[in-house]
Amino acid sequence: MTQKLRWGIMGCAQIATGSVMPAIQESETGVIRAVASRGLAKSSSIAAEFGIEQAYGSYEELLADPEVDAVYIPLPNHLHCEWVIRAAGAGKHVLCEKPIALNSREAAEMVEACRKAGVHLAEAYMYRHHPRIAELQEIIASGGIGELRSIRGTFTYNDAEDTTNIRFKSAWGGGSLYDIGCYPLTAARLLFGAEPEAVTVQAMFSPEHDNVDMMASGLVEFPGGRGLIFDCGMWAYNRQLLEVLGTEGRIEVPMPFNARFDDAEFFVYGSGEPRRVEAFGANPYVQQADHFATAVFTGKPWIAAEDPVLNMRLIESCLESARRRERISMT
Repeated sequence: MTQKLRWGIMGCAQIATGSVMPAIQESETGVIRAVASRGLAKSSSIAAEFGIEQAYGSYEELLADPEVDAVYIPLPNHLHCEWVIRAAGAGKHVLCEKPIALNSREAAEMVEACRKAGVHLAEAYMYRHHPRIAELQEIIASGGIGELRSIRGTFTYNDAEDTTNIRFKSAWGGGSLYDIGCYPLTAARLLFGAEPEAVTVQAMFSPEHDNVDMMASGLVEFPGGRGLIFDCGMWAYNRQLLEVLGTEGRIEVPMPFNARFDDAEFFVYGSGEPRRVEAFGANPYVQQADHFATAVFTGKPWIAAEDPVLNMRLIESCLESARRRERISMT
């Protein structure tokens, strides 16, 4: 593809400099035109490091640049809504870090603002762009494990000692459900191809960490008596796993949310010997950038425009269940 999407990077968070910016530069469809920070010294340093043409000392300057087609927003969660809406108002397409908002109301406002502005909005769940996900969907759709019955997803790590981490700021959208629980939750919506009916979640809210949920586990009910059993945590041993159970087999996916090249395999169990599937490896951040640009150029979104709203509705229902310690109906 010869056409290039000209990106502006709104903020210099580690996810931007460590993963997304290198991926855009590696992509077939993108080029980074500018980077902005709240101070020119920081953005100038990042621009020099990445060989970027323009650095700005404010986000407003970035949005005013007519040579920026799209912006990537890696700001803290509580700032997503404001800056996505402002970016849409400036006519910029938007890739916003997950979770896209603090709640479904904010997400709906963002989706509507982008719809009115005629710009593409996507939530940055990079794992969904890894080729392995399409292979999983194909096996499920073809009946490779029979009828889909249940999904189990886990994602935990331990960073509890870093009490200054923004992930531990309640008003900023901190907590394990926002940060990593969103991965198994969105994966279940994707693989079931359906919307949840109810949730029951138990969580550990830590006074040492501004009362955010440092660990959560729960059941998400889907139509047909199917369910997701999940846990997530920021104060537990590091692990990831996704298990998809059918009537005639199951799929076990190690490292389901961070896989790249050497760890793209997964395992299918059924009649006979377990089958190791050596899925095609890829950098999901590069895939994400190319899928985003293709959606902009063709006008055909990779995923439904309302998807971020549905994601946030599920996350906020899980938090409500954990706080109220009761089952929350979503129908």
